[in-house]
Amino acid sequence: QVQLVESGGGLVQYGGSLRLSCVLSGSIIGIYTMGWYRQAPGKQRELVATITSGGSTNYAESLKERFTISRDNAKDTVWLQMNNLKPEDTAVYYCNAAIATKTYGWGQGTQVTVSS
Repeated sequence: QVQLVESGGGLVQYGGSLRLSCVLSGSIIGIYTMGWYRQAPGKQRELVATITSGGSTNYAESLKERFTISRDNAKDTVWLQMNNLKPEDTAVYYCNAAIATKTYGWGQGTQVTVSS
């Protein structure tokens, strides 16, 4: 069973940076498309970015200039580098593992709070 554990969230000032990590266990990360999603209070969960097993990336259009997703299959880890953070980036960030349209796991989430 896939287990995902996120870390790296916290409180950061406007314009700051954070790097989120997600470690997968219980399976082989290399077979999954890994994704980062976020959910702000009162809003639906939304896609931030995904990265395929081959390294192809996809971003929410509004975030692609500031966020970067990467992975290291040897370390069973996927990262989300977030730069120039804004208060509207405040949300719980979740890691996801999927193959095609089937989701195999979600992490518990890590809180990111950006102060103005």
